[in-house]
Amino acid sequence: MPKLSISDKYRLYEGSVQNHEVDIEFVSREFKKVYKRIPLTFREDFGGTGAMACDWVKQSKNHKAWAIDLDSEPIAYGIENHYSRLNEEEQKRMKYVEGNVLDSHGFKADVICAFNFSYFIFKKRADLVNYFKKVRKGLNEEGCFFVDIFGGTEAREELVEETEHDDHTYYWDCDKYNPITEEVLYHIHFKKHDNGVKYENVFTYDWRMWSIGEIRDIMEEAGFSQVITYWEGEDGEGGGNGEFFRTSEAENCESWVTYLCAVK
Repeated sequence: MPKLSISDKYRLYEGSVQNHEVDIEFVSREFKKVYKRIPLTFREDFGGTGAMACDWVKQSKNHKAWAIDLDSEPIAYGIENHYSRLNEEEQKRMKYVEGNVLDSHGFKADVICAFNFSYFIFKKRADLVNYFKKVRKGLNEEGCFFVDIFGGTEAREELVEETEHDDHTYYWDCDKYNPITEEVLYHIHFKKHDNGVKYENVFTYDWRMWSIGEIRDIMEEAGFSQVITYWEGEDGEGGGNGEFFRTSEAENCESWVTYLCAVK
């Protein structure tokens, strides 16, 4: 089986699933709605390459960020490809932490994010409650915890979704789903257009599928004072328009991705 280089592996991943500019604008805007000020300190849990944290500190000389991840490989890629592009002053305000998000760290943040459904790695409710409690302790008194979440009628079906990009095709593959335990096995594959080669199982995720209702309940159990849910508006053709609004009611569809904000 052909294997991608580490550089291509993370470059293709970031080009397929991440949009830091939009995410930063969203969390900053929603934080300001709660606390009437812009957030300045940011912690990226399961941060991988730390690309979002690097983008965070570019906003102003008062913005500071940390990216936490257990894996040294994406951190090394991030240092070479994101951190290195920051100027010297920005680098002083951005730190990589090779460590566990469950550990106590010597800093607190206005905003903590766990994006790309990374917290789905916790399969037991007690473990997720524990993680959310640790997150709450890691927030400043005025703090918000943001997660993204996905679902829909297709989310638990064994199928492969393809998305075309300029130089590659991205495959999101639901390989297995156990309705008794809600455990799922997902893979990401890529096909590069320059050589026509498909690279299988570049990333694999052994997760539990959590629902919005479950995550809301767990956030409240962890001590958060308020949980805000969002839904994506529709474009003229019935697809998503990239604009998320607060709501307590939504219509299910084949596939959706949205956000939750837990207020300390």
